[in-house]
Amino acid sequence: MPFLPTLAERIDGLLPQTQCTKCGYDGCRPYAEAIAAGDAAINRCPPGGDAGIAALARLLDTPELPLDTGRGQPGPLTAAVIDEAHCIGCTLCIQACPVDAIVGAAKRMHTVLPELCTGCDLCLPPCPVDCIAMLPAGRAWTPADAQAARSRHVARRERLARAPAEQQRLMAETPEALAPQADTSVAQAVSADAATAGLDAAPHAAPEAERRRTAIESALARARARRQAR
Repeated sequence: MPFLPTLAERIDGLLPQTQCTKCGYDGCRPYAEAIAAGDAAINRCPPGGDAGIAALARLLDTPELPLDTGRGQPGPLTAAVIDEAHCIGCTLCIQACPVDAIVGAAKRMHTVLPELCTGCDLCLPPCPVDCIAMLPAGRAWTPADAQAARSRHVARRERLARAPAEQQRLMAETPEALAPQADTSVAQAVSADAATAGLDAAPHAAPEAERRRTAIESALARARARRQAR
């Protein structure tokens, strides 16, 4: 029997998959489900614009509506660009990107992969030094881009959903679980050493946290000063 997509899936197939949340939902699929349930209008997607509204109206056999411009204006595709000289490596933009289009590491400069960026601009608000700009992408958003963005968004959501369980698993592992063939007395000794090390390190935890906080505040102050001097 052939697979028949649900109404929500058919609606989702007409959305641009920028995952920008401007519609008021946490991504294109939740918005599609809300439209299918009759809980949301078809005119809440600025990236889709009038063409997207027309496609949804045809699918649902409903009148077209003017775009709700209170949620944003349609326009050419943009892509995020990070000012490398001012990036402090805080990783907040990486955490905000809905399609994993930003790469980098803590305390290292980040960069955006322009071919993966959906132009959602969700990385702008969390940047503490305002070093990200949305610039013209110089190309159009295609159905292939939409499909790739959907896949990356789904993969990211699945990874984040697995993260708490994976963290719990790692925390629950004991020396005995990691090395079941090892002598029990050895494992107990390792555990005792770890506990002793934890007690020894405890007095230094607060000063270390304070040093990290001071370093972050200093980096932010330097970055803001550089930007103001430009």
